[in-house]
Amino acid sequence: LDADGRLVHLLTLEGLPAETIVSILDTAAPFASIGEREVKKVPLMRGKAVFNLFFESSTRTRTTFEIAAKRLSADVINLNIGASSTSKGESLLDTIDNLVAMNADMFVVRHGQSGAAHLIASHLQATGKPHVHVVNAGDGRHGHPTQGLLDLYTIRHYKRDFRALSVAIVGDVLHSRVARSLIEALALVGARTTLVGPPTLLPRGIERMGC
Repeated sequence: LDADGRLVHLLTLEGLPAETIVSILDTAAPFASIGEREVKKVPLMRGKAVFNLFFESSTRTRTTFEIAAKRLSADVINLNIGASSTSKGESLLDTIDNLVAMNADMFVVRHGQSGAAHLIASHLQATGKPHVHVVNAGDGRHGHPTQGLLDLYTIRHYKRDFRALSVAIVGDVLHSRVARSLIEALALVGARTTLVGPPTLLPRGIERMGC
């Protein structure tokens, strides 16, 4: 968040004010019907350049980000990581600097290393590029905030009031970045969360996570 409480980057849901989460969900609601229109576009991001940087393979996630940005009228560039300079030894931040020089407005980043999106956001801040935004599309086992928000949006659509909800997350929670982000989001909006699974597949200190 900036000094005025506005969201600059979406890196994690942990620690975000509940009102910010609710504002994101409220803002998303009117856009849900865009895909059902004859003309599936609105001019909200016209003239903005969105770079999808997927250092992990994920056709479905990358495609949904691309569709969303195009329906908001942004110009979308999908970087072919396998053929990019990173495969020839260029560092992640070197790649970011080169893309910023091409007037990028937003990076959607998916990376196998936890903290990669945070590193990029810190670098942009340190190099005086606060106008370029970063969205974390999954980093290692750390988090997947947009998927957490999508799950939260779906839950609210059907259940309305989070405060009356008891939610069970079942399975391999330890290795799931989506589960981690959903846990963070549910704690922020006041739902009661229970984790179910073998001890070896649950994170340590779940009580500290609000579960």
